[in-house]
Amino acid sequence: MPIRQLTETMINQIAAGEVVERPASVVKELVENALDAGASRIEVATAGGGLGLIRVTDDGSGIPEEELELAVSRHCTSKLSTDIHDIRSLGFRGEALPSIGSVARLTIRSRTRDASSGAEIGIEGGEPTGTRPAPANRGTSVEVRDLFYATPARLKFMKGERAETSAITEIVKRIAIAFPAVRFTLSGTDRSTTDMPATGDDEKGRLARIAQVMGKDFPDNSIAVDAMREGVRLHGHVSIPSYTRANALQQYAYVNGRPVRDKLIAGALRGAFADVLPRDRHAVTVLFLSLDPALVDVNVHPAKADVRFRDPGLVRGLIVGAVREALAASGVRSSTAGASSMMSAFRAGAPAYAHGGPAGGHRSFNPELRAATGGFDAARSFQRPFEAGFAESKQAAFDAGPTHSADARAGMAEIAETLLQTELGAARAQVHENYIVAQTRDSLVIVDQHAAHERLVYEALKTALHSRPVPSQMLLLPEIVDLPEEDAERLAMHADTLRRFGLGIERFGPGAVAVRETPAMLGETDVQQLVRDLADEIADHDTTDTLKDKLDHIAATMACHGSVRSGRRLLPDEMNALLRQMEATPGSGTCNHGRPTYIELKLADIERLFGRR
Repeated sequence: MPIRQLTETMINQIAAGEVVERPASVVKELVENALDAGASRIEVATAGGGLGLIRVTDDGSGIPEEELELAVSRHCTSKLSTDIHDIRSLGFRGEALPSIGSVARLTIRSRTRDASSGAEIGIEGGEPTGTRPAPANRGTSVEVRDLFYATPARLKFMKGERAETSAITEIVKRIAIAFPAVRFTLSGTDRSTTDMPATGDDEKGRLARIAQVMGKDFPDNSIAVDAMREGVRLHGHVSIPSYTRANALQQYAYVNGRPVRDKLIAGALRGAFADVLPRDRHAVTVLFLSLDPALVDVNVHPAKADVRFRDPGLVRGLIVGAVREALAASGVRSSTAGASSMMSAFRAGAPAYAHGGPAGGHRSFNPELRAATGGFDAARSFQRPFEAGFAESKQAAFDAGPTHSADARAGMAEIAETLLQTELGAARAQVHENYIVAQTRDSLVIVDQHAAHERLVYEALKTALHSRPVPSQMLLLPEIVDLPEEDAERLAMHADTLRRFGLGIERFGPGAVAVRETPAMLGETDVQQLVRDLADEIADHDTTDTLKDKLDHIAATMACHGSVRSGRRLLPDEMNALLRQMEATPGSGTCNHGRPTYIELKLADIERLFGRR
């Protein structure tokens, strides 16, 4: 078959296959155009899941009548300067409108601020109908009917109306988070109206818009993140470790205001939360990356959802470091979801209790509190055999202690009052030989003693593990691992870091490395697979976290088996010491497996439960 030039309609239909995957893709392109036009109000109306009708109306700058024909022509845009690497708008390719017009019936009606009247242009199956005068408010209204009527084969790949409507709602909400100063309205015959009023472009406004999209619980269960490294700024909010979801759909990421779904960012979030979340749970996040447009390539795919960073290692390190630092500095916090579920469980006829819990945190240890607990050392105390002095009831164990003088009782009362001012309060009882009940000034705290002590031991082991080189064991015969030459070179560049973790490697010819030492903690291990996994990770992220994660996993296992067990009765001093160490330990709100270590019930909620409020 001879080579021939494709028709303009066919070229646009090919482009539409990349840009217009489903109705939500059309909405995304049209809403981004409205934002680039400076709109402060955007209305989206749909019917039939977007296949029957999509109408996007804005109050932006509008399109001059003489430019309407150019607007629907391929590769015509007002947003791109002469430098393809200096992209500061959401759209820039000039493909969306002609691509949509090639597979649907498209009508654009627009009026600029200075024009006395509006104009419209239509495209049907790729053929323009010409420009004509039309009544219009300031701004632009784009109407798309009968999507994919010109390519009926594509209709077979569409999902049901409900699924397509849900995808449209999700794409608008994802964009709306990045533009809190813009009002968004979604309506149509197949949806109830969703209105997101403008909230302002300051920090308070951004958090209010996040609450509109993600629910009012998220701000109460989130931690602010703000960090800068080598000209790249990261800011936003991440959920506390106990506020999680079963999937990663509520992880929102933005690069220079552009919503993206980037594997590097998703991987960095998994790494940042690796110590505090179960493997099947995902954090809820809203993160914004701001950097020089020359340092990121958004022209990777026509849909513009993928990006490439010039220095991916810098971006990944910034995300992991900033999120971990925010988690460590956030303090001991409990999840409102956990308390709400517990309150519901107490009410008559309530559904079964759904788990929830707190956040990890870090607080400096108060020497006065150590004095108040008699200088108690929890690490040694948990090794002592059980001491008498508890009531015999299997439901709770109290230590009434001997009768004290009036002065002694006054001193103890002062100590107890001091403990009530702390974040986890003073221990009052041990229930079912596993749960410590504590009282603060305005709440009641229930602590899982095994989960809490497991986290304390784990953090102590990690500190010891990473504060000095990891002990290694010499292999009787060096293990030779054959690798591509570039992988062997990358491993050799990280040899010093690997040696600190107990893995001794050196080059062995152009395409191999010799492993002479392995971390003693690993015991017998598959050296070949370990080295190949490290090589893959270094190639992807320029890190050696695989080896660190393996060592941390061993430390977590040791902590699980070495911590105080459920069913162990504790003395009051032991319980208070455990609470104080939790307050001083980063991440103590969850155990090594991501389960909550405590739940806090506010006194006001308890009073409402009993009808006192």
